[in-house]
Amino acid sequence: MRAAPRWQMPSVSVHPRCSDRQGERVNLNQALEIVGQTNPGMVRSHNEDSITFDAEYGLAVLADGMGGYNAGEVASGIAVSVLASEIRHRLESDTPEQKVAGSEEELGVVLLRDNVKKANLSIFNAAQSQPQYAGMGTTIVAGLFFDNRVAVAHVGDSRMYRLRGEVFETITRDHSLLQEQIDSGVISKELARLSQNKNLVTRAVGIDADVVPEVHVYDVAVGDIYLFCSDGLNDMVEDEDIGATLQMLQGNLTLAASQLIEQANDNGGRDNVSVILVKIKGGYAAPRGVWAKLVSWFRN
Repeated sequence: MRAAPRWQMPSVSVHPRCSDRQGERVNLNQALEIVGQTNPGMVRSHNEDSITFDAEYGLAVLADGMGGYNAGEVASGIAVSVLASEIRHRLESDTPEQKVAGSEEELGVVLLRDNVKKANLSIFNAAQSQPQYAGMGTTIVAGLFFDNRVAVAHVGDSRMYRLRGEVFETITRDHSLLQEQIDSGVISKELARLSQNKNLVTRAVGIDADVVPEVHVYDVAVGDIYLFCSDGLNDMVEDEDIGATLQMLQGNLTLAASQLIEQANDNGGRDNVSVILVKIKGGYAAPRGVWAKLVSWFRN
């Protein structure tokens, strides 16, 4: 049997920092408030979701595992561990807004995409080599906050929402059969809420040797609240009710997270439910030196 491929991180070089730049990575503890909670729900015997978050690095990662026995828990744990450890390690020496050499992409975007791929191959290889983990996989949604923006990578149907003022909306788009049916007009959003096919994902981490994560970057505003969640929340609680809860409890994120999980469980709790909430308390623009100011002046 041919050996499964081994993942090697691509060699990523970044443009050197200008000598006049203030330069170090911005500590986001003062700009971000992050809380997270996970719960097995009312039906499942164990929790296959995994979460981690770090306000200092502006990082939030949530994964919803799938597979027999405890394989889903293993897959989600690998995904969260790989992203958190690799991104923290790289950001100890580089800053996420730096441009990758030969590309217009910022390092933060590349780190999210490449480490989802690294996690994917780690899970795939484990499943290939250990029969008890055969077929395991996970969804993932990860956010990296830097330079007054957030880069978001996701695979599957774990989501990121945003509350801005009174507007609550889904930012990510599910990789699921149901979403494809909605997009093609086969089914309406209203009927989709009643569908029995909510859990059929069209893309997952660890199922194949390669995966293509969807990555986008969004501007943030002070006061925004970002919700990362597994489908155990939005399958059990309508978006309107999730938004209303965040609107009402935005001053107490810990209570908001607890209330969201309680609502999911009160409505049946058929799946594990996990949430991470990130509130933008202040700006966190990357420091600019004289060179950056000169470039901006000439552009204007």
